[in-house]
Amino acid sequence: MFLTAGSLPFEKLWEKFFLGHDGRFSIYVHASTEKPVHVSPLFIGTDIHSEKVAWGKISMVDAERRLLVNALQDTDNQHFVLLSDSCVPLHNFDYVYNYLTGTNISFIDCFEDPGPHGTGRYSENMSPEIEKEDFRKGAQWFSIKRQHALLILADGVYYTKFKLYCRPGMEGRNCYSDEHYLPTLFHMVDPGGIANWSVTHVDWTEGKWHPKAYRTRDVTFELLKNIAVCSTFF
Repeated sequence: MFLTAGSLPFEKLWEKFFLGHDGRFSIYVHASTEKPVHVSPLFIGTDIHSEKVAWGKISMVDAERRLLVNALQDTDNQHFVLLSDSCVPLHNFDYVYNYLTGTNISFIDCFEDPGPHGTGRYSENMSPEIEKEDFRKGAQWFSIKRQHALLILADGVYYTKFKLYCRPGMEGRNCYSDEHYLPTLFHMVDPGGIANWSVTHVDWTEGKWHPKAYRTRDVTFELLKNIAVCSTFF
């Protein structure tokens, strides 16, 4: 499931990843800004009905749920991977497929951050359904089992709390639903069912609002090798 603003810059690379594995994958593309121009026949016809997405707002979660709604309609789909337009595969298809389908847990980044960019974003209005000690944080990108995809779509209680009380500039703080909703939800309803880490690599070492962007000069064999050995696939 690709969550993107428009066209996918690495579409041809993903084509090489998927090629020869018909019947073992499905592709869904949510483009929030402009209709993608597809350069691979594998991606033609994969666009779903999309809406505008605003960074840090509940519309980001809505886009994720929209992708899940479409993907769940195919009963053969048993594992759901959310990717961005910046993601690339770090292993071959068989390695990723066997690893994800061979485990009984979902990969959702989830941790407690006691600082201002973690529990400091919590609103007392979320109580009593969500208490401050249950508020969690994590990377947006996930890889989840079918039962967890269904759980996300079935949830209305926690989703509504985040929709109402977690958004940028609220109560003098910036709360971002895509960083907190799923980690908090699964910490509360099925903490043993998730790995507490994501299979998608994100580098926050620059300390900025967005993760590090790798430029052409940064991408070397050593970089990809180092990322791949850290239990990340994308």
